[in-house]
Amino acid sequence: MQDVILTGDRPTGKLHVGHYVGSLKRRVQMQDSGKYDKIYIMIADAQALTDNADDVNKVRNNISNVALDYLACGLNPSKATIFIQSQIPELCELSFYYMNLVTVSRLQRNPTVKSEIQMRGFKQSIPTGFFCYPISQAADITAFKANLVPVGEDQLPMIEQTREIVRSFNTLYKEVLVEPEAVLPSNAMCCRLPGLDGAAKMSKSLGNCIYLADSANEIKKKVQSMFTDPTHLRIEDPGHTENNAVFTYLDAFCRDEHFAAFLPAYANLDELKAHYRRGGLGDGTVKKFLTEILQAELSPIREKREEYAKDLGEVFNMLKCGSEKAETVAAQTLDEVKTAMGINYFKGNVF
Repeated sequence: MQDVILTGDRPTGKLHVGHYVGSLKRRVQMQDSGKYDKIYIMIADAQALTDNADDVNKVRNNISNVALDYLACGLNPSKATIFIQSQIPELCELSFYYMNLVTVSRLQRNPTVKSEIQMRGFKQSIPTGFFCYPISQAADITAFKANLVPVGEDQLPMIEQTREIVRSFNTLYKEVLVEPEAVLPSNAMCCRLPGLDGAAKMSKSLGNCIYLADSANEIKKKVQSMFTDPTHLRIEDPGHTENNAVFTYLDAFCRDEHFAAFLPAYANLDELKAHYRRGGLGDGTVKKFLTEILQAELSPIREKREEYAKDLGEVFNMLKCGSEKAETVAAQTLDEVKTAMGINYFKGNVF
């Protein structure tokens, strides 16, 4: 069996450092490793409309932002197929067939769906499209017969839902669909990077993000505003590194060589944490160190993004070609699905 990757992002804004450490950086590494047969990167605009139907411009305008972030981070259209979800109509038809394999109560129990509904304050006014998000995601994954799906830990229930749909379909009809596995970030701290305010998750909707496109000055200001330890009132006070957003970001981004470059008084992060915990180390010093690390990591991405933004026509052509290629693959899977179900009425001797 081939190793096929499918992953993507909703175009509801520019991508942030949570996306970068949680998936983007890993995607580029996987793309460049040469170990995988096919890689599909989806801009999930149709799924973004499930809770943005009243603001289509927001979704449409951010497709180019996501594409620019992809290219700037190193995703290469000659190595990966980058496409727009809504341009693959076969995904909608697959979703329709999969709806018959999932109960309403099962969707209601999905932890990710429950969490997202609560975060958006839908209560009882849940758009049906949003409620069926796991089914749509199953269509995306199975259309390309992806067996590997890089995700954060919060998306694990969605992958399990897809696995259930695959097993149900293959049992009822014919073994056509491929059961996927989740691929988590190797660094546990990258699975769920908190927001600047210390909230459990960095979120575009909560406005607590550092974006890949942020200027050097914006990054500096945002780091200075970050939540730390509310009990660390004076430099000499002992501090807590757990649930401290600054140290969580350092866990995700910091490498030993950063100390030689930006904070030579310490050899590694363990030493820095130990000093903070016993007292005598101010938040300002730690935030300055994090700022230097982020500037070093993000400035090359920002510069590449600015270059790609000079020719949006070429970016559009890249997305068009990728979408055409993706549709060809999805159409083949849909044909196999309909044949397995016995509803390809005008192909072969069905009656």
